[in-house]
Amino acid sequence: MIIMVSIEEFRKLAMSFPDAAEEPHFEKTSFRIKKKIFATFDEKNNQAVLKLNEIDQSVFCSSSEKIFYPVPNKWGQQGWTIVELSRVRPEMFEDALIRSYENVAAKKK
Repeated sequence: MIIMVSIEEFRKLAMSFPDAAEEPHFEKTSFRIKKKIFATFDEKNNQAVLKLNEIDQSVFCSSSEKIFYPVPNKWGQQGWTIVELSRVRPEMFEDALIRSYENVAAKKK
């Protein structure tokens, strides 16, 4: 059985964070705090991209390499991490999204 995180679930969780805003970002939907992106949703590929710190990126990617993996360029080296929404368990995605939000929110304080 495939459990998938839908855009509705993604949006509901992302918009539950204090000061979160949803805005277009090229062909994607972005979720931001004070104009800084903490997550994007790519509907065409059913993927999220989250901004994790180095430790969180390493932990998520090593535990689930087919679900979490760095963006394959300099952005990935800065913590931007792809999440396969058709494969990720909702509770694991929620944990990663919270960490992404907290990571970006902490830099804006």
